[in-house]
Parts: sequence; C-alpha cells; structure tokens
Amino acid sequence: MNINTLIFRNLKKNLKNYYLYVFALVFSVALYFAFVTLQYDPSMDAAKGSIKGGAAIKAGSVLLVMIVTIFLLYANTIFIKRRGKEIGLFQLIGMTKSKIFWILTMENFLLYFGSMILGILIGFSFSKLIIMIMFNITGVDAIAELHFSTQALFQTVMVFSAIYILIMVMNFLFIKRQSILALFRVRSSTETKVKKVSAWIMMLGILGVALIAAGYYVSSKLFEGDFQTMQELFAAMIFILATVILGTYLFYKGSVSFIFQIIRKKKGGYLNINEVMSLSSVMFRMKSNALLLTIITTVSALAIGLLSLSYISYYSAEKMAKDNVPSDFTFTSKEAFTKFKDKLEQKSIKFSKEEMEVIMVAADLEEVTESDFAVNGTLEAMPTSIISEKEIKGIDVGKKEVLFSGYSDMLQKVLPLADSGRIVLKGKKESIEQDYLGMRDEFPISWYYTAGGSPVGIVDDDIFAELKQDLDPAIQKESNIYIGVDIDKREKLDEANALFHELGFGEGFEHDSQQDLAGEQKRNIGLIMFIVGFLGLTFLITSGCILYFKQMDESEDEKPNYTILRKLGFTQSDLIRGIRAKQLFNFGIPLMIGLIHSYFAVKSGWFLFGGEFDIPMVIVMGLYAALYSIFGFLSVLYYKKVIHQAL
Repeated sequence: MNINTLIFRNLKKNLKNYYLYVFALVFSVALYFAFVTLQYDPSMDAAKGSIKGGAAIKAGSVLLVMIVTIFLLYANTIFIKRRGKEIGLFQLIGMTKSKIFWILTMENFLLYFGSMILGILIGFSFSKLIIMIMFNITGVDAIAELHFSTQALFQTVMVFSAIYILIMVMNFLFIKRQSILALFRVRSSTETKVKKVSAWIMMLGILGVALIAAGYYVSSKLFEGDFQTMQELFAAMIFILATVILGTYLFYKGSVSFIFQIIRKKKGGYLNINEVMSLSSVMFRMKSNALLLTIITTVSALAIGLLSLSYISYYSAEKMAKDNVPSDFTFTSKEAFTKFKDKLEQKSIKFSKEEMEVIMVAADLEEVTESDFAVNGTLEAMPTSIISEKEIKGIDVGKKEVLFSGYSDMLQKVLPLADSGRIVLKGKKESIEQDYLGMRDEFPISWYYTAGGSPVGIVDDDIFAELKQDLDPAIQKESNIYIGVDIDKREKLDEANALFHELGFGEGFEHDSQQDLAGEQKRNIGLIMFIVGFLGLTFLITSGCILYFKQMDESEDEKPNYTILRKLGFTQSDLIRGIRAKQLFNFGIPLMIGLIHSYFAVKSGWFLFGGEFDIPMVIVMGLYAALYSIFGFLSVLYYKKVIHQAL
C-alpha cells in the first residue's frame, strides 16, 4: 500500500467523524466570504451614502476571523488527540514522524480546502440574499445584485490559508512532542476525572455563586445614582465583569459538582440509571471543562446581550420617533408650515394641525428627584419647556399646580422623579412655587423644545402668561412656536414626506418628519444589528460544535461503560434516557447561565438604547436557545450510535 492510498483510506475512514467539522468549516467560509463581499459590493453605494457600513463590516470581519480561528484550532486539537493511537501505530510499523506529519497534512489539505471551495460557492450563492436582508433591515430602498468579488475571494483564501498553516504547525508540534507510549494514552488523559468532591471545591463553588450574585447586584445599581462620577461608573463596570466571569469559572469548577454531590448524598448513594448516566458523568467532568465552559458562557452572554441591545434600539425606533416627533411633521415657524400647507393642498392631501406656544424656564427639581446622581446643581436650574393647560385637551391644573408630561426612559432611570413635591419655576427676576402633580406618559411637543429629553411642564394659563412676561433670554429657543401636522390618510404619508423633502425641510434640525427619524434610527441600528447577528450566529455554530465535539470525545471514552451496563441488564432505552438527561445538563447549564448573564447585563442599561425591553429580549433569547438546542439534539443522536455499537 503506497502513501497516497493510505491517505485516501484514512480520509474515507475518518470522514464520518468529521462531518460536523466539515459543516462548521463550510459554514464559516461561506459566512466570511458573504460578509467580506458586502465590503466590496457596488450595490452598497446604491443608497447614496445612507449606509456608511464599510468600516463596521471590516471590523466585523476581523472579529469573525478571530472566532473562526479559535474554533478551528480547538476542533483540530480534539481530532488530533482522537487519532493518537493511530499515529502511535504508524510509528510502531516504522514510519518516521515527518512521514506521519505529511500524511496528516495531505488529509487535512484535501478536507480543508475542499470545504473552503464549497463554502465560497455557497457564500457566493447566498451573498445577494444577505444583501437583500441587510437592505430590508436597514430600510434602504436599493436593488441588490449578485456580484462576485475577486477581492473578497482573495481575502478569504488568504485568511483561511493562514488558519490552515496554524493548524499544521499545531499538528507538527503535537507529533514531535509525543512519544509512542504517550500517543496510546492521550485519549485517556484528555479528561481529568474527579473521584471526590472536597471541601475546598465546595468552598470554591459557594464563592462562585456569591461573586455572580455580587456582580448582578452592582449591575442593578449601575444607573440608579449610586455611582456619581465617570470613574465610579468605570470601576463598577470592571467589578461587574471581573466578578461575573470569575464567579462563572468557580461555579463550573465547584458549584455544579457540589450541587450534584448534595443530590447524591440525599439519595444515600443509590442512583438510578438516569442519574448515573447524567449526574455522575457531568459532576466528574465539569471541573476539567470549567475554563472552556466559562469562555463559551461569557461569549454567549456577550453575543445575546449585544444582539438584544441592538434589537431593542431597532424595535423601539418607531416609538422613539413618535416620542421625539409627536406628529407626522413638526415645524418651528409659521412660514415653513405655510409653505408645506400650500404643497399639501395642491396635492389634495388632507391634514390636521396642532399649534402651541412654548417658553423655556429654569426649574428647580431638587425636592422631587429621587436620585443623587445630579452633578453641580443641575437640578436647581434645569431648562424646562412650559406650555399652557389650554393647549392640551382634558387637562385642568390649578394656579399653584404643575403637571409634567413626557420623560425619556433614560432620564427616568438616571433622574427618577417622585409622584409629588414642590417645584420652583424661575424667570429672569421672579420665581413661582408650584405643587408637582406627577408625570403623564404622552410627549406633547417635539425634541427641539425638550432640552435632551426633559419633561414638559403644563401650568395654568394665568401662570403661563406671568412666566411669559419674565423670560430669561439666555435659555430661550430661537422659536417659541410648535406646529404639528398629521396626515389624515396613511397611504398619503409617503407622498407628503416627499413634499417635505422637496421644500428642503429635511436638511435642518428645526423641522422634523417622524417617518424620517424612525428610518434613520433603523438604518443606523439595523446595520449594527445585522453585523452583531452575523457574529452571534457564527459563535453559536462554533461553540455548539465545540460542545458537540467534546461529547463525541466523551462518548468514545465511555463506550466500555455502556457495554458493562448492558451486561448488567439495562436496556438500550434506559441508557438513551440517561444520555438525554446528560445532554440537558451539558448544553443546558452553559445556555442557562449565559441567558441569565445577558439578562442582567441588558437589564442594567437597556433604557439607554430604546423604550422596549421585554419583547425584544424574549425574541432574541428564545431564538438563540432554540438554535443552540439543535446541537444537544445532534449529540443525543451520536450517543445513540455509540451505544448501539457498544451493545
């Protein structure tokens, strides 16, 4: 048998064990090629500058390479160790290490570059679909075309060739360092099994849970006024990261084994077959897998958190646009409104108009705030928009009363206001004390007048007139007129928006279109969500494959145990039920911890990104969990095959 025949036979023999590795490699290449194609695709310029995504996509491609490189190197480590006995046999029959390395190199070359070619073809086939998805998410009205980029091809080949060289260097060092005896023992030494859970391990587990709880607690207080300077906020964030990551590691190192040991003791050591196959197996292997599981959990939480925050912003785009621009169109001058009105009437577009007079006063809010976050006395003279009660239907306040309306989610968290108290409205010379009646949800006027999200004060008409006579010119806006226009028929909104731009009102910041504001938010956040989604999907696939490969390795190591259990009288169904429970722990624990981490991370600062939390978070978590569960299901199928062979 010559070397070439041996290479092809080995490749054919091991291909059944490499199928998921090949899938992940093909997927990674396809994703990377399609991703890089966006960077060089001419259709990216079709939106006339509305998307400035080149730099973001380039940064995303770098992160994508890092994720794929770590995955492929780790997967190769698992598979080269699985072939330890085979490499040892080659040395026993007289093959030199250089010849063995050549055989492995050629096998990997055929497998790797064959998968890379297939991945490039798949990536090219789906590149147009990916661009269409991106245009749809970002709301860009452009035509996506199927474009093959030689630059993207060259970059993909260079990147994955470099990864292949790293894999070969790893294989060379592995073969060079191992003796024949070590090669026959490498499979059994891949896991460090723990025979007994010591008191020290229990203490580590308890410490891990305490550190995670401390990180969660500090994250819940992050924007509630407990940390009043940037240095304190930064230190708190570092503390959260350090405690949660270290706590996660110690949790895997000791907590899981500790909890399972308690269960075993409660049962007096008498475990049924399901518990033997699941609890015992996971407990004795969790310590050696602690670092890997910590990395997977942390990056999973990061991916879920970033995707959740970007989706919160995307999902909240229309609500935030409506809060900032309450009507379809807003104007700050009667002249601009008149021009727009004439155009609408020419096109027979019916509309309704709302006009308010707005003044600015300095408001002392210290007595009604529930936070200590304010710095340098800003709450003693916060510029606040004031309108008369007659401008809002259904509102009636007394001469000594003020009602606030419309407060941004971010300021509600950072500077929460009480339900009642005393507020002082300060003019240039005089100050008027008012009883604070609380907060309405509605935003009555546009962001132009609300000084960065501060609420609008509604006062009695006589008080409004009094304040108007004592205005401080230093804090007044250039305009004191708010005009809102709503189009009666929604199907005419696009036509009205075109007229708004035709008159040049979309270029400044004095006049606003609610549709434009929502579209801009979706374009900016949509691209970020698109890139984060790509990276998150890549990590999900690679981390799922890594856990799957670990289960493949463990299943081969435990194969003799299945034979013994079968001889003791347990059926194949008994063993498979235990395997299902085991995979529920192996895949469920990292997933659950990652979801909890991401929940607390997003919960601490979601209001900085939008006005909706529950629905976006549930959608992202549910989708991630569903996709992640596929790998647990595949591992059960693989175990079924191993158990069948063992019997």
